[in-house]
Amino acid sequence: MTMDPEKTTIATADVVSSTAGRDQGQLFYVMDADDQFVTLVNGRNRPVEKPKRKKRKHVEKVLRSETRVAEKLRSGDKVLNGELRRDLASLSRSMQGKNLGG
Repeated sequence: MTMDPEKTTIATADVVSSTAGRDQGQLFYVMDADDQFVTLVNGRNRPVEKPKRKKRKHVEKVLRSETRVAEKLRSGDKVLNGELRRDLASLSRSMQGKNLGG
């Protein structure tokens, strides 16, 4: 089984979907990533102050985000939980619109 290298390369500020656990199906921003784990935040049940550490194999990259929040995460600036929630909510809505339209 060959994986698309673009999908498997998860970096800081990417948007991922959880594929396992009680948060399955939820969208998260990647705060940090190493060889085995990613650190996830969504501003709601996973605020910036208390990120979720999850194995890479339990998340799936959704997209490389180019929003202001993503820029802040990449540059290491302070990100507010409200910004994360707003961004992920609008991404979720736009993804649902695309799925329903096809």
